[in-house]
Amino acid sequence: MSDHSQDADSTDVVESIVPLMPIVLPIGGAVLIFLLAFIAVFMA
Repeated sequence: MSDHSQDADSTDVVESIVPLMPIVLPIGGAVLIFLLAFIAVFMA
């Protein structure tokens, strides 16, 4: 029984994160590009 409740909880967590993906992914991409550009300028 406890395994079933844990599976249901993990599914709920995933379903709660999915609507945030259009916001989180571009911000993460922008941070990654900024860090790569900073490293390139710092190393030059």
